[in-house]
This record gives sequence, structure tokens and C-alpha cells, in this order.
Amino acid sequence: MGELINRGYTKPLHVNPLKLSQPMGATLAFLGVKNCMPLMHGAQGCASFTKVLFTRHFKDPVPIQTTAVNDITAIIDGGELSISEAISNITKKVAPELIGLFTTGLTEIKGDDINGISSLLKEKHTIVYVNTPDFEGGLESGWANVATNIIKQLAGKEGEVDKRKALLIPNVNLTPIEVEKIKESLETLGLKAYALPDLSDSLDGHLGVKQGALSGGGISVEEIKKLGNAGVVISVGSSVKECALSFKERFEDTVVLHFDSLQGLVASDEFYEKVLGYLGVSDVNVSVKKWRSRLQDMLLDTHFTLGKAKVITADEPDSAYAISNALMEAGAKVEAFISQKSEISGKFQCPVRVGDFEDLEQSIEGDTSLLISNFHIERIAHKYHKAFLIRGFPNYEQVGANLRNNVLYEGSCAFLSECSNLL
Repeated sequence: MGELINRGYTKPLHVNPLKLSQPMGATLAFLGVKNCMPLMHGAQGCASFTKVLFTRHFKDPVPIQTTAVNDITAIIDGGELSISEAISNITKKVAPELIGLFTTGLTEIKGDDINGISSLLKEKHTIVYVNTPDFEGGLESGWANVATNIIKQLAGKEGEVDKRKALLIPNVNLTPIEVEKIKESLETLGLKAYALPDLSDSLDGHLGVKQGALSGGGISVEEIKKLGNAGVVISVGSSVKECALSFKERFEDTVVLHFDSLQGLVASDEFYEKVLGYLGVSDVNVSVKKWRSRLQDMLLDTHFTLGKAKVITADEPDSAYAISNALMEAGAKVEAFISQKSEISGKFQCPVRVGDFEDLEQSIEGDTSLLISNFHIERIAHKYHKAFLIRGFPNYEQVGANLRNNVLYEGSCAFLSECSNLL
């Protein structure tokens, strides 16, 4: 099991931060709902920073609105006025099907009652409210909190349980195309798959008609309201496991299938084994078998380079866990850095440490072959003359990050070959 390592010192701050905040994760999650208006309850700069980061990452406009709390309203307003005015101003121009209201550190410290405020506005608007202070948690928990609250506040049951209806709850690290590939894999097995949140239809890089003030795709509010009769809920990533369990609490007849990762041979085998077991069938189509054989061959082919490589990966916990396992299957020696402690921390099969880029830089040794992290790893890699692979948020360097598939048999082949070719 993973060993949380400490090199003999601790520090009370992030020097060169690795982690992103809860409100940023919440923003992404609401963008996975069709015609949604993410509304960040906080200062204007918080929303601006989030908008710029995701717009540069996805190379597409990212709609987000703010209540623009300032030093005056922070003192005299309990939040109701700024929220209602923001919604009123925006709905004069557009008609969102959902308003995703979430907090920041400033408004959480103020103690604004967004539950009470939302209840006053729900007669006119469909609102999901979420508490996402940025002084705790991170990108993964912000995303997961939104998914959980959408289920609690919107999902209902319509008709008998449909065994062929599947709800996929992906973690925030999965790219839009990865979500699409998982849905397609479920549908080839005979399931009708819905993802919540679903970035595969909103931030997948498709050419829209025009820039909009609302999210351009994703699961619809009507579809969310009918999710209660799903026969199976499939969660991918430790950070969203509780989302699936909260769905099970509300709709007891559903079956929960959880996967910590879908990257690599072992994880992909587990996926098909559990889904086939749920469906009561024993075989998959020829295409799946072919890709499994290709991945086996890729493990052999890349073992000559990855088998002697020392790799340092640094990302959100679920992503670092998936990457580490996939590399170790090919024989790599991996050390992982994660942005914060998580339930997945104890499941790592390699040394893992909660830290930042300063900690990562101090761990680089002469025999380190490859660094894997977000865009900010580039400067460190050039400094130490190491190969690097960009994963996670943000990725300002490359186009097509939203179209990169590294899950299941096919995506795992692409990941291993990319790492091996770099070396």
C-alpha cells in the first residue's frame, strides 16, 4: 500500500502551489449541465481568475458569473441582495435552465445563508446551491460537492427502476473525451448512459453556433430530474464515491459500482468484469478484446523503456493514483505528489506525499527520467533537463487536451506509448 512519506521536515504553507480551489471544481461541474449559469458568490477577482484559467486551458470561452462582493457589501449585505441582483441582471439577457450558486472563502467567512437565500428565489428560478469555501478541500471536492448537491436537490424518481439505465459520475480529472469513451463503452454493453456532470458535450472542443452566456451542453435539468430510476450508478475516482453512495441513500433500488481508476490493464479488466457481472452476461464484443490484446502488447513493448524509468508525478489525488498504477504495470518506479490528503492516499502502490512544486523539485535526482504534472512542470523540467508530460489543470501549452483519452484499454495504450516515446 502507499506510504505517505516525509523527508524530515514539514512546512505550514504552499510555496509553489500544486492544488486548485473548491470553487474552481464547482465551476467545472456546473458547466457539465446544459444551459447552466455558474454563479460564484464572492469577489469579482475570484471569478475572473477561474474564467481565465479554464478559458486558456480549454481554448474556448467559459461562461461564469459573479455576485461581485466588494468591501462595502461584504460588511452590510447578508448575501441576499447581491445574489438576487446578480440573478436579476443576468436573467434579463438569458434564460438559464439552472443557476449553480456556490460560495468562496470570503462569503463563507461572512456566514451568508445561501440555503435560505436560494429558497426565497426558487419560485422564480431553478437553483442548486453548494458551499465551496476555498480555505478547505480542492478541485476534486468542489466538483464532488456539486455532483452530490445536484443529486440531493434535483434528482427524482419517475417510474420503475430501469436496469439498462446507467448514471456515470466521473471525477474532475477525466477529460471530456474520456467521459464520452466511458459512456460509449457502457452503451456497447447495452446500457443507456448518462453522466453527471457531463463535460463530454459542453467542453469537448466542438464548434458552437456562437459564444454564449450559458454552458453549451451537458446533461439537461429534465434528464437529472428523471435519474432516480437508474438501475446502476458507476462512480470513477475516490473523490466521487460518496456521490454514488448518496444517490444510493435516496434511491435504494439502484446498484453502485465504484472504480478508483480506469487507467491500465488491471483497472480496465475490473471495469468490464463488474459491469458484465451486473448485466449477467459473460462476453464483450470483438473490439474490446482486440484493444485488450493491444494493451498487453503495449505493456511488453514499453517495458524496455518504462521498466528502467524513475517517474515523478504530481496532480490531484485521483489523477496521480491512476497515472501511477498505469506506469507501474509497465515496470516504472514511481513517486507521487498529491495536492492534498485524500481517501485514495492509502491505496497508492508507490510512495506518495502531500506537497507542492517546491517539494517535487527537491525530490528530483540524477536518475529521474520523467516528470508528469500540469503546465507549471515545464519550467522545472527545463531547469533539470528532464522529459516531461503535461496532465491536469491547467495546460496552456497544448491544444486538444480535452480530446486526450487515457482510459480503458484503448486510452491506456495511448498513454503508455506517449510516455515511452518521450523517454
